[in-house]
Amino acid sequence: MKSYDVVLIPGDGIGPEVADAAREVLDAAGINIRWQVFDAGIRAQEKGKETLPPELLEVVRETGAALKGPLTTPVGSGFTSVNVRLRRELGLYANLRPVKTLPGTRSLYPDVDLVVVRENTEGLYIAEETWEDNNTVSAVKRVTREASARIARFALEYARQHGRQSITTVHKANILKESDGLFLTTARDAAADYPEITFKDRIVDALCMDLVLDPGTHDLLLCPNLYGDILSDLAAGLVGGLGTVPGANLGEGCAVFEAVHGSAPDIAGRGIANPTALILAGAMLLRYLGEEEAAARVEKAVHAVYATGEISTPDQGGSATTDQFSRALIRFFDENHF
Repeated sequence: MKSYDVVLIPGDGIGPEVADAAREVLDAAGINIRWQVFDAGIRAQEKGKETLPPELLEVVRETGAALKGPLTTPVGSGFTSVNVRLRRELGLYANLRPVKTLPGTRSLYPDVDLVVVRENTEGLYIAEETWEDNNTVSAVKRVTREASARIARFALEYARQHGRQSITTVHKANILKESDGLFLTTARDAAADYPEITFKDRIVDALCMDLVLDPGTHDLLLCPNLYGDILSDLAAGLVGGLGTVPGANLGEGCAVFEAVHGSAPDIAGRGIANPTALILAGAMLLRYLGEEEAAARVEKAVHAVYATGEISTPDQGGSATTDQFSRALIRFFDENHF
């Protein structure tokens, strides 16, 4: 059996709990993964290390893949976002978040099937902020033609390979005519090479309304950094919350798969966190490794367990613990001889 070296970053708060659950499920899916565990964020800091240890970056570059639990980012003060730094250091320019309704969840809509593609390296997230005086801060928003074209082609290739019929570029080019205008025109130019995919564009505030009224209005969203961050959380709200939505950060020869929710310190250690997001991120990891059948097994198990209506964590209206949910998935493997 082929084996894989994969970095596991448990994360902060509920991270270690959902990471343990995800690791158990992926191991039970029949793939030989040699996990290399590294701390980052607050857990690394508490051990006297940097919040993003250089040795962690080195091993992720070597293995080419990592599964990451949530990492805490202090609000308004403290260390800078480890998530943003991780993407920047590893050149993970594309953030991919598929948002789908799962049966038996608190989804507001029965059949959401939306993909959010987010540019991961530019925009306001470069975090170049300057105090002009005691009362004024300025922030730089950087948009380049190169990065805009790169993410546009990533999104268009994804749409082509996964049978997506249309792509909507999200912007505020009516106001930010130069920066968002560059992102929009670059995407439109790239789309000319994909005539089979319908190209649309939508102002970000109008798009938010579209998603609430009818998520089926759009198929794949191509977003600048900040808009993509906001819209992917909005989309997750349509399907019952962040506990069920996975994500991937992709670059050239390297990828980090993650739960897109936060570290939820208020419930850490109680054993009630929903591990679905990280488990489905694990399925994305398996597909990235070329293990399509194993990825499908994990996804089928998640759908089947939710469909019974018998096992779900408190965020989805149930009373199951993190461990009970993951054990139900593993039982599904056993009962169906996976």
